[in-house]
Amino acid sequence: MPEWLVLTLAMLAACAVVIIVTLVRHRSAPDDEDTSETPDVIEYMTMWIGVVYAIVLGLAIAGVWEGRSAAQDHVQAEAVALHEISERVRVYPADIRDRIREDVNAYVGQVVNTEWKTMNDDGHLTPRGDELFDRIRADVTDYQPRTDFESQAYQPLLDQVTAANTARSARADSMGATMPGVVWFGLLAGAVVTIGMVFALQIRRTARELVLAGLFSALIAFLLFLIWDFDAPYTRGITASSSPFLTLFPHLNG
Repeated sequence: MPEWLVLTLAMLAACAVVIIVTLVRHRSAPDDEDTSETPDVIEYMTMWIGVVYAIVLGLAIAGVWEGRSAAQDHVQAEAVALHEISERVRVYPADIRDRIREDVNAYVGQVVNTEWKTMNDDGHLTPRGDELFDRIRADVTDYQPRTDFESQAYQPLLDQVTAANTARSARADSMGATMPGVVWFGLLAGAVVTIGMVFALQIRRTARELVLAGLFSALIAFLLFLIWDFDAPYTRGITASSSPFLTLFPHLNG
């Protein structure tokens, strides 16, 4: 099921629940119920529950967004390091230079065309990607510089290999969900309590009150969906992109 459809259904369901509960409560309310006033303590509690829950939602959104940004940074760092390897080997003999560049291109092609889909579907890297990266590492580390110029380029190339390996490992580590189950329990329970406090204000079934209550519940459903969508940076709708690889290796695009 497409994620936009899941979001739409979740928001409609939240609106429907609030409206149905409001109508049922209105029908079951006694005829002599006084709805003209709401005790001050209930208004005070409702206000503070809303404020506290808004802070919690804001922190959760900031946390998952930071995780997604970090995931994109890992992709950028890996692509840049591989591009530097491909460029800096120009000081090496033609056969060594061409072999390293071919292996870098093969690895990038594997990441963009195969590994990215595996990450999205199964949540892990591919053994083939590990094999191709090991080949790049072996190409760079096993070569013995023959001139001073090549020797000066050797250590920076090793540093770029290390940087690419670190970024790849970080990409693997940031693939799963980051929000603990207990946090999700708090977010969902807080949503129920926050929306439930609407009924403590003796909401009636006037069109204005029903619209506002429905929009409020839909907003909370949307924010919870946004947190869920950002929580897995490589496997859900608004994911980290492989565009840094395609930007630095345009000849592999398509």
